[in-house]
Formats: sequence, C-alpha cells, structure tokens
Amino acid sequence: MISQFFVLSLRGDNIVFRDYRGDVPKGSAEIFFRKVKFWKGEEGEEAPPIFNVDGVNYMHVKQAGLLFVATTRVNLSPALVLELLQRIARVTKDYLGVLNEDSLRKNFVLVYELLDEMIDFGYPQTTSTEALKSFVFNEPVVVDAARMPSLGPAALFIQGTHRLPGTAVTKSVVANEPGGKKREEVFVDIIEKISVTFNSSGYILTSEIDGTIQMKSYLSGNPEIKVGLNDDISIGHAGSGSYEYGAGGGVGMVLLDDCNFHESVRLDDFELDRTLTLIPPDGEFPIMNYRMTQEFKPPFKVYPVIEEAGPFKAEVVLKVRADFPTTITANMVTLRVPLPKTTTRVSFDLETGAVGQTTDFKEANKVLEWCCRKIVGGSEHTLRAKLTLSQERTVNIKKEAGPISMTFTIPMYNASRLQVKFLQLVKKSKSYNPHRWVRYVTLSNSYVIRT
Repeated sequence: MISQFFVLSLRGDNIVFRDYRGDVPKGSAEIFFRKVKFWKGEEGEEAPPIFNVDGVNYMHVKQAGLLFVATTRVNLSPALVLELLQRIARVTKDYLGVLNEDSLRKNFVLVYELLDEMIDFGYPQTTSTEALKSFVFNEPVVVDAARMPSLGPAALFIQGTHRLPGTAVTKSVVANEPGGKKREEVFVDIIEKISVTFNSSGYILTSEIDGTIQMKSYLSGNPEIKVGLNDDISIGHAGSGSYEYGAGGGVGMVLLDDCNFHESVRLDDFELDRTLTLIPPDGEFPIMNYRMTQEFKPPFKVYPVIEEAGPFKAEVVLKVRADFPTTITANMVTLRVPLPKTTTRVSFDLETGAVGQTTDFKEANKVLEWCCRKIVGGSEHTLRAKLTLSQERTVNIKKEAGPISMTFTIPMYNASRLQVKFLQLVKKSKSYNPHRWVRYVTLSNSYVIRT
C-alpha cells in the first residue's frame, strides 16, 4: 500500500496531495522535489523513478509536464506503484480531457473524487475509466487547450504548422458538449520508440523498437470495431520461447519479436488475416504493445568527425542526414555531444541559411548541444564547433569525447512499417458514419552514436 499521493508541477508547486496513512511526514513533497531538482549523479543524469530518503520510498513518473508521486515506508513492488501512477494519470486525462496544471487546478474537486474511488487507505481499488463512471458524479470544467502550449500526446501529431483534425486528445470522455451535439469519432495512434546504437563508422550495433497501438473512442453505444493490420506480419521466432503467431518470415515482412493485447481484444481472426476485433471501453487504452529487434532503417544518420587542431585546440564536425521521405518533417531534433573535461570555450559555425537551429555549450557538464526545430526528410545539416582546451591533450581526443545522443519526434512516420490497413465499425444504421483517424509517430528512446 502507498502512504501518500501527490502531483507537483516542474516548478515544485504542490497541485494535488492526499495522505492515506499518516506515517510519512507532511513535508515529503518538498523533500522529494529538492532531491529530484538537485540530484547528484552522473553528469546530466536525472533522478531515478524510485529512490529512498530517510526510510521513505519515493516513486514517481513524469506525465505531461507534471510529476505524479507516491510515497511508502514498506517494501512494495516498484512496478506495481509505477503502473498505478501511470493509470492515475491516464484516468485523470480521460476525465479532464487535457492533462496539465491549469486543468488540475480548475477540476480539483473532480480529481479528489477520482482519487477517493481509485485508492482506499493506500490500497488500489480500480483504475478503469468505464467502471468509475458509476461512482463519479462531478462534471469536469473544460479547459481551452488552444490557449496554452501542449504538453500531452497532442504535441506528437503536429506536422509543420498545422494540427491534424479532431479533438480526441483534448476532450473529456464524460463531459457533455455544448448544444447536446456529440461528434462521433475514434482515434488510433501508432506510437513507436526506437533505440539504436551506431559505431564510429556508422554501422548499427543494436536496434530495437517498442511500439504501441493506442485507441481513444468517442463512439456512442460502444459499437464493435475491427482493426486490420499488415497481412505480412510475423510474430515470434522459432525456438526463442516467445509466443508465436505464424513464426517465420520473408523479405519485406514485418517481423515482431513479441506482442500483447488489451483484454477487450478478440483474436479470433488475427491468425487468419491479422484483424483485431474489440468493443472499445471508455477512455484511452493500448490495443496492442509490440517489440521488434529485427534490423530496420533508422530515420537519421549522423556522421561525426573529431580532429585535433593544435595542442590546445580541437574541432568537432557533425553532419546529420534525414533518411525518410521529403513529405515528412521531424520536430525538435536535438544532438548532445560530451566534450573533453578540459574544454573551456566552444565557438559554433552553422551552415549558411540555417533557420530554426540553436547551439549551446553546457559548461557545467561539458556538453555540446545542437537543436534543430524542424528537419525535412532527405535534407542534410552540418555543424562545426571549435574547442579551446585548458590543458594540452595527453590522449587521443576521440577517447575523451562522445558518445553522441540524439532525441527527436517524427509525426506520420513509423520505422517498423506496421500499418493499420482498415478501421471498420459495425454500423447501427446506414447514416452512421463516424470520423476515423489513424496517426503515426516515431520517438527516440535511445539514439546513440559512438565517436
């Protein structure tokens, strides 16, 4: 069981606080925030999701720019508590529509009502959005998401300067809409987090994709839905011990190592034609989680060159190439390069006509940071950085610099080639034709280039 639950902003403001057992000091939120903010670990390392201070276990997850935290003095399963925090965040977003500081403050009565139903004396009771509708009676106060920066999943689906149509990411599943009208729509999002490690020559050492097919439904009457995936999906490897659906494969096939499905999904037709059948519950939920370790084409190639330019000088040249179609744009691309500890000054030289690019030298951590707001598919960008060292080098500078890490978001692109071929609904009438949206996004989970 947990002793306390609270939600903090990234400034440390206490937005929601509930003490269930009274065995942890009231100032635990401040203790937690100070520990996280001034965490002493490796350079640039953030506080781990679980740590102990004076006999109190602190467990937290970061969601939409908020810190969801639980405390306990007993030896609980860490995975259980972290999953509970994730589900509390998801249920809160389902009810409020927008998950941010403003929506929590304006809906604090509803949030506390949800907490009272989800957790009793520190013990989890239910985290089902659908089940909670029978016990929660407060109506959410609608927050205008258009007036504030998006910190939630909506930000993943910005392509250029235009948002994709639809309102699923900013609409409550329980609120009544003005005028009594209800927009019938269903969203299916394919979200992939990729992890790739390259050697200094640009060859892939390790690669992995963690993917989720996520659904959010606003369909009245909960009609049956069929989701059709690629016919050429092969899941599992013979002899690997993983759950298999037609193990084997061929050229061009989508080879998944393993997968799991939501409890509402029926797999009657999956082995035959890769169709998932379900009656969607209220709220946002993952239809299918999958993992892929087969070789795939990474979206970016990075070519680093680190050279000695004198006894107290060095030069770093970074070249980034976007290996995806020209119709796709990557957002918020950031490269970080650890530099030698003796680096005192860095001067940057961007390519001619560079727009939306910023550079910085984090002197405290000796890290070079290069940010590109947008990178269009098929393009190349180059950065030159001249280093000034306080001491004459004693070893090869390549041993002191790197590895390079990279973060990015690419809407409407997925590296695994897994696709939703169709999204069918059992029609209640001939005139019933709800809006259906299928969206893709690729995120960097770990993208590392060795120098």
